[in-house]
Amino acid sequence: YDIKDLAEKSDFLEVAYLLIYGKLPSGEQYNNFTKQVAHHSLVNERLHYLFQTFCSSSHPMAIMLAAVGSLSAFYPDLLNFKEADYELIAIRMIAKIPTIAAMSYKYSIGQPFIYPDNSLDFTENFLHMMFATPCTKYKVNPIIKNALNKIFILHADHEQNASTSTVRIAGSSGANPFACISTGIASLWGPAHGGANEAVINMLKEIGSSKYIPKYIAKAKDKNDPFRLMGFGHRVYKNY
Repeated sequence: YDIKDLAEKSDFLEVAYLLIYGKLPSGEQYNNFTKQVAHHSLVNERLHYLFQTFCSSSHPMAIMLAAVGSLSAFYPDLLNFKEADYELIAIRMIAKIPTIAAMSYKYSIGQPFIYPDNSLDFTENFLHMMFATPCTKYKVNPIIKNALNKIFILHADHEQNASTSTVRIAGSSGANPFACISTGIASLWGPAHGGANEAVINMLKEIGSSKYIPKYIAKAKDKNDPFRLMGFGHRVYKNY
């Protein structure tokens, strides 16, 4: 499947299904899969206490790393998992990590956690958990939803990158899957890997307005200027 076709015609959960099962789902398979993901989107209520142990200034990635790893303690049945458990493990990962990511962000800005809403689709639900508050319902902007869905799809498979390699190395020992994913998050946090995404956001904040884009492009072309355009260096996209 061409990534351009998937980005234009599919959503993230269709692509997740493709990566797990090797084929795109039928309508019935897609509906069943999305229902399973929605069913597992809640995290154990005791996980809330873990968040309270962090400083309010903690980086969201530090919180997320610890929280994902702690899921191992909530699923002791997976300490000795079998091949038959792989599907359930994958679905739990896909369902719970957006919830934890949103909780990590909410904690870092001092706002209450927002529970998942199973009436929303995967991308809408993530935006809801990130930006709704108990007193204000978040209205999903379709442009933002569409952009985020494409971002999820593009990030779904990045070949043998640093975080993928890290997870595979940890998994080769037979370690608990949640613990393995937490090692991948640690690798992803690095400035030469997923941390570059944070650098892109900081760069966009620095640029501030579209009227300043020519100025910053000129700075990027100036060999004597230390400014660099972030987000364009991944080898996977060299041909694009």
